[in-house]
Amino acid sequence: MKKLLFAFFICFSVSIFAQDVRIPIDTTVVTQGSVIIKGKRINYNAQTGMQPVFDDNGNTKATLYYTYYYRTDVPNRINRPLIMSFNGGPGSASVWMHIAYTGPKILKIDDEGNPIQPYGIKDNDYSVLDMADIVFINPVNTGYSRPVVKKDEKVDKKYFFGVNADAKYLADWLTTFMTRNNRWLSPKYIIGESYGGTRVMQLSHELQSRQWMYLNGVIMVSPADYKIIRTGGSEDLALNLPYFTATAWYHKMLPKDLQEKDLEQILPEAELFAVNELLPAISKGGFISEDEKNRIAEKMARYSGIKKEIILRQNLEMPPSFFWKELLRDVNGKTIGRLDSRYLGIDRQEVGTRPDYNPELNSWLHSFTPAINYYTQNVLNFKTDVKYNMFGAVHPWSFENENARENLRKAMAQNPYLQVLVQSGYYDGATTYSVAKYTMRKIDPSGKMKDRMSFKGYRSGHMMYLRKEDLKKANEDLRQFIKKSSESIGAAKY
Repeated sequence: MKKLLFAFFICFSVSIFAQDVRIPIDTTVVTQGSVIIKGKRINYNAQTGMQPVFDDNGNTKATLYYTYYYRTDVPNRINRPLIMSFNGGPGSASVWMHIAYTGPKILKIDDEGNPIQPYGIKDNDYSVLDMADIVFINPVNTGYSRPVVKKDEKVDKKYFFGVNADAKYLADWLTTFMTRNNRWLSPKYIIGESYGGTRVMQLSHELQSRQWMYLNGVIMVSPADYKIIRTGGSEDLALNLPYFTATAWYHKMLPKDLQEKDLEQILPEAELFAVNELLPAISKGGFISEDEKNRIAEKMARYSGIKKEIILRQNLEMPPSFFWKELLRDVNGKTIGRLDSRYLGIDRQEVGTRPDYNPELNSWLHSFTPAINYYTQNVLNFKTDVKYNMFGAVHPWSFENENARENLRKAMAQNPYLQVLVQSGYYDGATTYSVAKYTMRKIDPSGKMKDRMSFKGYRSGHMMYLRKEDLKKANEDLRQFIKKSSESIGAAKY
């Protein structure tokens, strides 16, 4: 049973109104909890509520919903790491990693991540709360977070909804959080999933260059790199090939000699082919020779499970959306999932070039939505009639002057302590693991900081932690990364 430690306190100005008046601007609720991790009971407080976003003049621009978990048996937090956690979208709440990955409570799902009834939550035996405190932040219009405007004024969307604007106001918010909770001396980490990968790349430099908040680590989970993703360019088309290989292997669609090997034995072959042969071939466009085109198509067929003649009809340029529709078309007529290609879907018609819907996302919303609504109201004791936005209205989202990759490079160059970890699922077709690896290589073209970057792959999809085996492995990888990057390494200099 959770014990309520602090009642709501609400601070507001008579001249300021939240977009939804049922949401308080500044409020805190604290409950007590415990969880057994690695055989040891961990007692913690869960602090949840709303914290304002202030502009440079001290005016309230928004109020963000957050949940902050911290161990209660730690007398001194100077050496206690703090993880600041974001999801992506843009427009996605922090629900996904909160109640399925790193937090002390997770969904009731089966070992492969499928929803089961009755819905709800259970203890997370693998949470990293044993070695790090965690705060989950919901950007504006996600979760219960909302903009705040004066009466009869409109929301300043440009203040919130864009790559640069997003990082700026979140950095302001985090500075306030650090001061309120006395965490300035702690080793600091930011973790972001999907678009959150872009967010934390951008945020790393924003925190260091404008808030002078230096980090120990940046963690990107299934990161979206908008220099590549959905551009339709040669890199985008070629670098997805290893993901095709992984998915075809899972569905037993590869040639016998490849199918008999372990997944992680064949992926390096596919990666080398994608970079050394397929990328140059696609870049030649219509000027490629017929001999080379046929040779590349034959190899693509071998590593993707898609027939050579179909690849040739697409001039070697096979988008993932077509792959999701085509791979099992002649086997059972089912489609495969975008975010996790282990999932199957049923379309109205077997013909076509893309699936009707994303079966994996429907499955996840099936289990996450009732769980987070129950958890916030009944366990965290945050009471409200306001809708919890799993996905909120944040569009149009500005990608103008998006330079997140370069900004992470600058942050690493300016901070010798800063290390980077990338985690990806092999069956993620939205932000493929092979593109994530490519992003790592492009962050630091000089190669002088590559020893501070590491990659971990998992046999699951976009939210690789939904699979029990990978939940355990991914959290352990986080522990090792935090341990390595928070140890005393001497002066911060080259």
